[in-house]
Amino acid sequence: MQTLNKSQKMKIILAVVAISFIQGLQYCVSPVLGQIQEHYSDINVSLVQMLITAPALLSMIVALVSGGLVVKISKKKLLLFAALVAGITGFLPYLADSFWLLFVSRTLYGVALGLACTLNTAVVAEFFEGNERVSVMGIQAASIGMGMVIITTAGGKLGSFGFTYSYITNVIGFLSFIVLAVMLPDTGTAKVTKTERIRLNKRVFQIAFLGFLEFMFLITFTTNIAMHISGALAGDSSVSGILTGIFSGAQIVMGLILGRVVRVTKQATLSAAMISFLIGAVLLILFPSNLPVLMAASVFCGFSQGMFIPQAMVEVANAVQPVATAMASACFTCAMSFGQLVSPSILNTISKLVFGNISTSNVFKIAAAGMAVSALIGCLITCRSENKRRGEKI
Repeated sequence: MQTLNKSQKMKIILAVVAISFIQGLQYCVSPVLGQIQEHYSDINVSLVQMLITAPALLSMIVALVSGGLVVKISKKKLLLFAALVAGITGFLPYLADSFWLLFVSRTLYGVALGLACTLNTAVVAEFFEGNERVSVMGIQAASIGMGMVIITTAGGKLGSFGFTYSYITNVIGFLSFIVLAVMLPDTGTAKVTKTERIRLNKRVFQIAFLGFLEFMFLITFTTNIAMHISGALAGDSSVSGILTGIFSGAQIVMGLILGRVVRVTKQATLSAAMISFLIGAVLLILFPSNLPVLMAASVFCGFSQGMFIPQAMVEVANAVQPVATAMASACFTCAMSFGQLVSPSILNTISKLVFGNISTSNVFKIAAAGMAVSALIGCLITCRSENKRRGEKI
């Protein structure tokens, strides 16, 4: 690993922020989902919600491919391509008033999302190590949150003039391209040797499984919040944009203090992140028309994502050799994306079977129960791994 001065590190951190903003574009239509559903009233609600989760379909495939592509194409070139894809697909829906054009555009954005999610961690792992790696991963999570705050808040405000105006936020893709071109050094392709090969291990798959569970339930906040608020708040895209912005802002706070939090939660950090969402989901269920409580719920849900993603990425990066970091990150990204993709269909189906109808309150109940079980599974996996590690030392 090369030694960097402060100026070089700052440039790389700015590049990481740009990559994170590309990831944040996944939620650009979140504040206006209610308006989109009303405008395309003949479209099933699950398909409308999939405007946020559909990118995960291509993201999974691209993530796995990019894990191996790094030995043939440099990370910088792949990320520049991702930024262009994010910008172009963001403006495609302006070509026609068609739900399916919007849906296809959002799906194609998954190419950019898969590359950004996978290579963001690889960039951090390439230039930083030890406690510094944890801190920079925290900055990465904070910048994803910052991007979501800007994107969703602006999207909500612009959406008050008509939901199509929210697409303007996708200009961030082109701005990220400029930052990456200037700030990110091109270190060439990853080198595979006889001693360092692209190999994954059991720990990577365990974290990926937990990532699948976390995001299958966590994504319900983003896909349901615009349609969940009731009373005088119902139908106000500005309010849903504010709540989504708070959710994102909580990630910023958590990312900045992640190092301190991990020192307290230690091996239970991933489970603690799940419990944070559980608290937020309960508040959403009990107080759908109380703005201050909804804001508090958004904070707990945001803390969950801000805590889970960077810690999980650090753990998968630390579990493998440097050359396999991109592939390990791709494995986690794939699991995370798959959880997001299937969430609306699975949770809406369970809601129909258990409660007899599909409603946001019922979906949050299922998500809360599922996350509670997931937190327990996370604790069991962590305890078993820790006991095995201690046994090997003895």
